Amino acid sequence: MRDADVDAFLAHLQVERRMSAHTLDAYQRDLLALSGWAMGEGVSVATLHTEQVRGFIAAEHRRGLSPKSLQRRLSACRSLYAWLVKQGRVAASPAASIRSPKAPRKLPQVLDPDEAKALVEVPTDAPLGLRDRALLELFYSSGLRLSELCALRWRDVDIADALVSVLGKGSKQRSVPIGSHARNALAQWRASTGANNDAPVFPGRGDGPITPRAVQLRLRHLAQQQGLFKRVHPHLLRHSFASHILESSGDLRGVQELLGHADIATTQIYTHLDYQHLAKVYDAAHPRAKRKG
Repeated sequence: MRDADVDAFLAHLQVERRMSAHTLDAYQRDLLALSGWAMGEGVSVATLHTEQVRGFIAAEHRRGLSPKSLQRRLSACRSLYAWLVKQGRVAASPAASIRSPKAPRKLPQVLDPDEAKALVEVPTDAPLGLRDRALLELFYSSGLRLSELCALRWRDVDIADALVSVLGKGSKQRSVPIGSHARNALAQWRASTGANNDAPVFPGRGDGPITPRAVQLRLRHLAQQQGLFKRVHPHLLRHSFASHILESSGDLRGVQELLGHADIATTQIYTHLDYQHLAKVYDAAHPRAKRKG
């Protein structure tokens, strides 16, 4: 038996907030876990109080969920109850005062500039070479999410002004500049296809856009072809883009805007990567910094 309030909230996320299928699935898993636990206690989600929600998180911890998964569970609960408060279904959120468990922060892997250059400079005379070059240059030049790149139509790309317009998370529109190499690669790719403005920039089977899975597999193949044997995936290029921009500019707010992050705390992880780089430079250059093996 499903909880009606949870179902109504999930419908709100899908219809009104237009959340992606991936994000919606995550909310559904977390909130169905909450409603299942509540039913086991003989109560509904709307009648839970703070100690009961804390008991749910503790029960999930005993089940072996990691701190990161517990954080996500609690975040979903907070979002649900904030919505229920607005709907007048509950007077106050029972999840608002519960502290999230601390999780070790894992720094994203990045390519160094030489590796990124080696990756994107695929031969354009190979089959699909122009497409692959345009795809890789655009990824590294703009820091787009995989879903944003797959959804691009030619009407979204202004080659003359070197801008792409994308619909990001939460249906937020943003314009992102693209560098000269990406602009040239895109111009060559479009000229070779003769595509109209409504056509996908990177077509897949039939008339539709390329699928995220196809991009992931192609990127892995191209990385090996270019002599990179790291685990190369689309988000690695986004991480590399952000890290290299921040390393050169130090402009965290600018990087936040380019990535389309709603919260600057999400962007701040790249400052740790920058500090790692500075520490390596210092350690290698300063005569009193060199540590003995």
